Amino acid sequence: MDSLLLARLQFATTTSLHFLFVAVTLGLVTLLVGLQTAWVLTGNPAYERLTRFWGQLYVINYVLGIATGIVMEFQFGLNWSGLSRYVGNVFGAPLAIETLVAFFLESTFLGMWIFGWHRLRRGVHLALLWGVALTAYASAFWIMVANSWLQHPVGYELRDGVAHLTDFGALLTNPTLGMAFGHVVAAALLTGGMLMAAVSAWHLLRRTPDFALFRTSLRIGLVTAALAVSLVLGFGFAQFGPVGQAQPTKFSGGAGRDALVTEWTARFGPGDYAPPVLADVGLGFMIMIGMLLCCVWLLLPLLWRDWIIRLRVPLWITLVALPLPFAAVLLGWIAREVGRQPWVAYGLLPTERAVSPVGPGVMLASLIGFTLLLGALAVANGVLFARHAARGAADPPLGRPPAPAPEPVRPVSVLA
Repeated sequence: MDSLLLARLQFATTTSLHFLFVAVTLGLVTLLVGLQTAWVLTGNPAYERLTRFWGQLYVINYVLGIATGIVMEFQFGLNWSGLSRYVGNVFGAPLAIETLVAFFLESTFLGMWIFGWHRLRRGVHLALLWGVALTAYASAFWIMVANSWLQHPVGYELRDGVAHLTDFGALLTNPTLGMAFGHVVAAALLTGGMLMAAVSAWHLLRRTPDFALFRTSLRIGLVTAALAVSLVLGFGFAQFGPVGQAQPTKFSGGAGRDALVTEWTARFGPGDYAPPVLADVGLGFMIMIGMLLCCVWLLLPLLWRDWIIRLRVPLWITLVALPLPFAAVLLGWIAREVGRQPWVAYGLLPTERAVSPVGPGVMLASLIGFTLLLGALAVANGVLFARHAARGAADPPLGRPPAPAPEPVRPVSVLA
């Protein structure tokens, strides 16, 4: 097989799996902030139990998601040395900021939040979770800054065949950034909301003793998903304008496509500069799933009546719909990334020039190794997530009060 194809398959595998972890993490941390804030403001113990239950699931997903992210980072050095050498001076800046935010600030805040239960004041403990959420959003923002530059290179100049950053502000005002970032955040909220609703529906179908508790989380999840799906569609359709102008060859072509292809042919030689059909297919199915998920709005009036919940039909619908946002996330990634081909940096660096000079045998071995490793992490995450979710919210390990210290044993004197 061709080394370029193997490298692309490897990167698609690693980024796809990692992106699913990111979507769940970003969505759940937002819901966690809402739950713990409600607990601090109202003092309602139900919100504390929900915070501990969903916080435990969030930590599981976060830890294994970090592991998949570390694996994915090896891609740039191992398989895409041409990318690092040619555009690393520009592309590396937002990635470096994201690494500082995610691996230092976010992880520090999260560690203090995990071990700060019953040791810190409620307000301080809540502030730590807000810090986790804000740094998570900042991390996603800087990743999208880097990705948007690959979609539409701006603020650079070529010196000795290497791109150098000349205008940092141009990275932040990239026309392909704003709506794309909003779209990703909304998709993460949709995923997190549907996950919360589906797990809650499963517990209600089992007739667990905590009916009122999971009814509350079911409503929170579905309301979040309903609001998020509207934002997903809004930001998604709003991207067509700036993306069509920045990438005339994407989505079946746009104005100025022929002139641009002529320019590329003169610079890089003749070739097929049309993106694969897979990009349009992914876009079409993603839109279909988004429209289908709009039906979440139809469930909201029903869920405020307990007798309808006990009919179980809305609960089964919620449970069966859980894979849809995950599928939409992957299809959106395909539409955005595959639609950029045959470029790594659009109009600047062809994909074939970015791949490392590695033989097919070595590339295939690394593909198999990375796939097995990431597959093991994904399976471990699924097993741990399902096991802890099935235990319910009776007494989650996260935030459990410390056991009282045993009373000292008094010495007994023996009289002769």
